[in-house]
Amino acid sequence: MAELLSDSEIADRLPDDWTREGDEITRTFEFQSYLEGVGFAAGAGGLAEEAFHHPDMHIGWREVEVRLTTHDAGGITQKDIDLAARLNDLAD
Repeated sequence: MAELLSDSEIADRLPDDWTREGDEITRTFEFQSYLEGVGFAAGAGGLAEEAFHHPDMHIGWREVEVRLTTHDAGGITQKDIDLAARLNDLAD
């Protein structure tokens, strides 16, 4: 099982545009169209499956909200930070 990160580790490692909300990190990605957001969510699903680490995602009109936490560890781990960084790269 992955180890929980300390508050300072989370603050130091949090990728750009992500925020912490309790035991999760979250970001809302914005797109030019609904279908662009759906495409991002599909790509994000592929990355998540590859990492065997599955975020909660909400697809809205021209945006996708992503929430990451490591459920079996009970909070934020390096797995969350790593996937968040990969999702940032996907969105660029």
